[in-house]
This record gives sequence, structure tokens and C-alpha cells, in this order.
Amino acid sequence: MAESKSIYDFNFLDIDGNKVELSTFKGKPLLIVNTASRCGFTPQYEGLQNLFTKYRKTDLTIIATTSNSFNQEFENPDDIKRICLVNYNVGFITSSPIEVKGMNVHPIYKWIKKDYNQSPKWNFYKYLFNRSGKLEDSWSSIIKPDSKKIIKKIDNLI
Repeated sequence: MAESKSIYDFNFLDIDGNKVELSTFKGKPLLIVNTASRCGFTPQYEGLQNLFTKYRKTDLTIIATTSNSFNQEFENPDDIKRICLVNYNVGFITSSPIEVKGMNVHPIYKWIKKDYNQSPKWNFYKYLFNRSGKLEDSWSSIIKPDSKKIIKKIDNLI
């Protein structure tokens, strides 16, 4: 029987086109959020940055996976960087645009769907993975990244 996968089995390209192997974060909790720069929830980048600042001295890793799956993201990574860096001063890892649904869904989101029967219904869905690389909890777009319920879950993991 094949060993089940964990979040650490995947990789993606960051906003600068560099390969990011999630295996480098093995044993650390990960918060992965599908994001978009032209969405009503885009101000949640501020909440993600607040979490990044709050937990920067811990081993929590925050990753924004930019996506145009809902037609609200720029295609050019430089345009995305402008939003993330200029408007929100983002310090956490940000991916190059990937698909979170549809025919060309990225392997991370394909695995989340297959193993956990979850997929983002919109931008800014949040997925928290524990130190074993398994999904601990998830939240929809309407839950702010720095909400008490997310912070409580993160605090239980770190």
C-alpha cells in the first residue's frame, strides 16, 4: 500500500520563478492561502502579513499561492509583486500564479481535494497543515487570516 502524501511532498515556483520545495519545511506548520490581487478579499493580505509578523520568530510558514482560477489575478508576476509589496509589504512566501481548480489544477490543490475533499470556492481560502503535513483545519474567504479562531489553531500547533 502506498504511503499517503503530506503537504511536504509538493513544490511550486515562487513569485520570482524559483522552485520552492515544501520538504524544506518538514516538521513545521504551514498556512497556505490561495490569493488574488483584484478581489474584494485582497485586503486580507494585511491580515496575512500581521500573522507573518506575529509568528516570524516561530516555525510557522505562511505561503500565498496566487491564482487566476477565479479571474481576479494578474498574469504578470511583476504586477502581483507590486500589489503584494507596495500595497501590503508582504514578507511571506508568494507563488507564481497557479490554478486551484479546473483541468490544470496545481498538484497541491489536487491532493487537498483528493485526500480531504476540499477545494477553494473562492480566493483567500486558508489551509492550515500540522507538523506531520496533514490538514489540520481550513477556513473560507470570509474568515480573516488573523481572526481569533485561526490564531487559536496556530497557537495549538506551535
